[in-house]
Amino acid sequence: MRRINGRERTVLWFGGALLFLALITIGGRFLAEKAMVTDFSRKNLAPCPAYLFGTDWMGRDMFVRTLTGLSMSIRIGFLAAGVSALLALILGTASAVMGRAVDSVITWIIDLVMGIPHILLLILISYACGKGFKGVVIGVSLTHWTSLARLIRGEVLQLKEAAYIKAAGKLGMSRFKTAWKHMVPHLLPQFLVGLILLFPHAILHEASITFLGFGLSPEQPAIGVILSESMQYLAMGKWWLALFPGLLLAGTAALFDVAGESLRKLLDPGSAHR
Repeated sequence: MRRINGRERTVLWFGGALLFLALITIGGRFLAEKAMVTDFSRKNLAPCPAYLFGTDWMGRDMFVRTLTGLSMSIRIGFLAAGVSALLALILGTASAVMGRAVDSVITWIIDLVMGIPHILLLILISYACGKGFKGVVIGVSLTHWTSLARLIRGEVLQLKEAAYIKAAGKLGMSRFKTAWKHMVPHLLPQFLVGLILLFPHAILHEASITFLGFGLSPEQPAIGVILSESMQYLAMGKWWLALFPGLLLAGTAALFDVAGESLRKLLDPGSAHR
């Protein structure tokens, strides 16, 4: 039997992680209404075959609520990470190609954003934008682009020294056209890996500020809301209310990390057969 090489194994990990995350996202969307159903005849049930994650103080199925909350977190993470990565690509490229003045301004903004405690800045932006879905997406988008922007800026600075980039400039091609036509295609691998690796940060920070009361509204079955509500019942022995949602949240973030690392290996020619 032929052995699976390193690249094929990486493809399997990447595909498996994406498939599992897609199933959670789609399944949570279909279960959204069921997550709100209450039945006081089954309240505070411990995990059992009928209710894998048990039920809460209102008789709601915690398995369904957890999947719905994770689905919402993944959708928020997808939107916020996409906007954040796009900001990083635009500002990182502009910083490197638009001259010293633009570079100084963008570098100063990056240092400013990174110099403020991350969760504090996220809470302030989310609160200023009215909290809820919109506030969380804007807050996460505006606070997670800096590291990727620095990476892209460094890549572009190296690209500027390439012979074909210098030749394009001497042939009269504008900075914008040179960046769009010759630099952005080269940056796509870093952009895609950075985009996927932004997901776990976006998901965890969305859950964090929701847990603290500055994110999604309490009416929504979000993971942060579930964990926040479960705190007052832990002392009563209702351990399952926090354990399973917390584990699935950490597992989802880890899967995005696995997907990002797998994609990085696939896009690295040196890892083709390792």
